[in-house]
Amino acid sequence: MNYFPEEVLEHVFDFLTSHRDRNAVSVVCKSWYTVERFSRERVFVGNCYAISPERLIERFPRVRSLTLKGMPHFADFNLVPNDWGGFVYPWIEAMVKSGVNLEELRLKRMVVSDEGLELLSRSFANFNSLVLVSCEGFTTDGLAAIASNCRYNNVLYAFMDMYGVDLDDVNHLGKLGTRNHVSKLVSIFVLQIQTPFDDAYDWQRFLRELDLQENEVEDHRGQWLSCFPDSCTSLVSLNFACLKGEVNLAALERLVARCRKLRSLRLNHAVPLDSLQKILAQAPQLVDLGTGAFVSDPNSESYHKLQAAILKCTSIRSLSGFLEVAPRCLDAMYPICLNLTSLNLSYAPGIHGSDLIKLIRNCRKLQRLWVLDCIGDKGLEVVASTCKELQELRVFPSDPHGVGHAAVTEEGLVAISAGCPKLHSLLYFCQQVTNAALINVAKNCPNFIRFRLATLNPTIPDPVTFQPLDEGFGAIVQSCKRLRRLSLSGHLTDQVFLYIGMYAEQLEMLSIAFAGETDKGMLYVLNGCKKLKKLEIRDSPFGNMGLLTDVGKYETMRSLWMSSCEVTLGGCKALAKKMPRLNVEIIDENGLIEVNPDDDDRQKVEKMYLYRTLVGPRRDAPEFVWTL
Repeated sequence: MNYFPEEVLEHVFDFLTSHRDRNAVSVVCKSWYTVERFSRERVFVGNCYAISPERLIERFPRVRSLTLKGMPHFADFNLVPNDWGGFVYPWIEAMVKSGVNLEELRLKRMVVSDEGLELLSRSFANFNSLVLVSCEGFTTDGLAAIASNCRYNNVLYAFMDMYGVDLDDVNHLGKLGTRNHVSKLVSIFVLQIQTPFDDAYDWQRFLRELDLQENEVEDHRGQWLSCFPDSCTSLVSLNFACLKGEVNLAALERLVARCRKLRSLRLNHAVPLDSLQKILAQAPQLVDLGTGAFVSDPNSESYHKLQAAILKCTSIRSLSGFLEVAPRCLDAMYPICLNLTSLNLSYAPGIHGSDLIKLIRNCRKLQRLWVLDCIGDKGLEVVASTCKELQELRVFPSDPHGVGHAAVTEEGLVAISAGCPKLHSLLYFCQQVTNAALINVAKNCPNFIRFRLATLNPTIPDPVTFQPLDEGFGAIVQSCKRLRRLSLSGHLTDQVFLYIGMYAEQLEMLSIAFAGETDKGMLYVLNGCKKLKKLEIRDSPFGNMGLLTDVGKYETMRSLWMSSCEVTLGGCKALAKKMPRLNVEIIDENGLIEVNPDDDDRQKVEKMYLYRTLVGPRRDAPEFVWTL
């Protein structure tokens, strides 16, 4: 099957950027498997318990960029108890022991410790990028270690990049099998001896990216930013918007001033407008800006300096922040609004009403908008008439607990769908919705890839006809042929799941809450959605029949979550017995389940998490997690 030299195949495989395509070529034949194994540098693991770190490293010994996900998605809604798991330390430890040349680590919903960050910072010579999303367990001490210790030899790597030599070639010189690689290594060392270096050239480079998104970080001290060495000039992206503590403003300003390649900077609430204007004056090259506290007197000197600095920031395309804001100060931002393609105001409750609408009117090139529902239907109508390039919209509730009334309705949603024909990704929280509105949306926007709609009263029917919302969501799945992610809300019967099974051929992730009538609804989905990878269900009437009728389907899925359903302990045990290659976890943090085999079929399971794994039951499960 292999008619090409391995070097040629490596170069061809380099053009395959998706993990699925890489997986596909690896199963063509043994030689392709081998080439793909040793050439894959970027690896994605959707469940950190699906495989052990040792096995992954054996499979991809040259991994340089690793993405790991830990806790289930419903952890975002506080449905996964504390101490459930998702620890990254064993992964870092295994990579250290194996000598992996890790450069990038991206984690989501994982438990990260200061010890892990310390080990990470000291163990990988070429490490330069850390992205943490919705993680917990660490403090600013861990961030200080990352800032202090992540550095690598810039001269050596400059030559390696120039001549296409991997660090693995250096580390495993004795194992190299081609003259070509050896000659490249010789060239490097000869050049290092013969080439006179510019005194201004950095002998060491430091972290390029530190991105902290929505993490729970304990602030031990506000001085972690001062831990970046004075010689650190390599930062391209820095995001600490989620940190709640104070910031060493002088250290921040010095860091920004010397990192001339900085493109993305997102600040926390402790960075005042006065510091922002100094930062922007030092970094007019920014492309992505997240402001901190945007409060000042419009007549003050610092505000006028800010206006002058913003006029020079002609490259900014993404804007976020405004964690604290004085609406009178927003005028300063209008010059950069004209070129914005991304605007995130989901943490800016202080911007609303006419101020918000005025801001939106200046953003005619927006492709991505995140906003609170205080924008109202009138504001969404302005978005629809102004932002013709909009591709992604997320409307979050101002009151996440749902005590008040949502400020947007189906009218705003219909207006957006009519005015923004390129829209393909939606997250929308509203009080209620009608079938007619959903049918209109389906007609106007048939290109949806992600459609997530949540009503604050999750069981309410169509408020006009008092019928279930089956036909509305049925229209969505029937019209949107490329739909990959769907979240349902409102009064729904088994009929909507029949529609989903019939028409949602590309669906990969489905979230269900307070929906359905019988087990047939669940079976419609499992039997019909051939590409389904993740199914999460809460507060729905599905039970053992829905769980056990088509157990073979779970072999092709990544995971199934069921909470507050009708599944029993006996049903879960039967599933575990039939499918030994799956981990079936019972989460009983309240200690409600009694060990009595005679009652297994009567004891309802509050939370069940099922996932495919290659390594069997995990070793770090807490006492309240039973692996059957």
